[in-house]
Amino acid sequence: MLRKSFLKLAAAAIAGSVLGLNAQAADTWPSKPIRFIVPYAAGGLPDTVARLVAQRLQAPLGQPVLVENRPGGSGAVAASAITTSPADGYTYLFTDGPLLAIAPFVTRKVSYDAAKDFVPVSLVGTAPLFLAVNPMVKANNLDELIALVKSDPGKLNYASSGVGSIHQLTAEAMVEALGLKITHIPFKGSGASMQALAGGQVDMAFASPPTLMGFVKSGQARLIAINTAQRSKLAPDIPALAERIPGFDFAFTVVALAKTGTPKEAIDRLSQEITKIVHGPDMVEPMATAGLDPAGGGPEDAAAALHREAERIIKAAQHAGLKP
Repeated sequence: MLRKSFLKLAAAAIAGSVLGLNAQAADTWPSKPIRFIVPYAAGGLPDTVARLVAQRLQAPLGQPVLVENRPGGSGAVAASAITTSPADGYTYLFTDGPLLAIAPFVTRKVSYDAAKDFVPVSLVGTAPLFLAVNPMVKANNLDELIALVKSDPGKLNYASSGVGSIHQLTAEAMVEALGLKITHIPFKGSGASMQALAGGQVDMAFASPPTLMGFVKSGQARLIAINTAQRSKLAPDIPALAERIPGFDFAFTVVALAKTGTPKEAIDRLSQEITKIVHGPDMVEPMATAGLDPAGGGPEDAAAALHREAERIIKAAQHAGLKP
């Protein structure tokens, strides 16, 4: 339902049939500050990218663009901030796509319906995760790690930023595809899982470049693979898991969403400005540092990306046996 509905809603958004066009909004938008609601604590990838975009939106829009962190409830706290706000084009959800697909698997009663309550605005970009091991693990590359795991199934473990996180789902998809047995140890956030990896308390973990690279440079973690279809410019010598697992791609999306009923003029304008920003020359270095590959796609692009991502996420969640 989630996968099909996003595509339908995006098409409807383009046609303007579900967006409650408002002539006054078209003439005056934006006439007051705009809010980006992020469903995570400050410092994570969606938050970092939201702040980079918000800072650069203020000049072309002529209004302040504020970023508010509303973590908790598998996105429910942030979603509530959107659904209880007017659909007037001044409040948006800035999030990673997996959160929307995974919420029903980890929350007994989700307080929002992503497919009905939100419409896509922009596909901001996609972000990879690197697989890293702590230096005490006797594996210098992916083949050696696979052989080590298979030599003693269940002995090695991997850390994640929490049950149902993209970090866990990427690991579970890898485990299933390669026929491995690795114990999952969830933490509360990527920061905690990386500290455990660097301290030798866990054997391996998937993490985003901003969270991980400091430990790699200090010798506290060793890169093994990346969860994308192709190698990354950040570490071109590190193989993509797709080289060993055909079709493997768990890079996750970062998207902006609006409340259903938001004026089409506001969505179109914001989408256009975000596209310009993420492809701007002054964003090349910040986006690379954040570990995000810019996309800058509109509502239809965001909907299509969410559709593809949901299929991968749902399959991995089912394999992991996730339950509310």
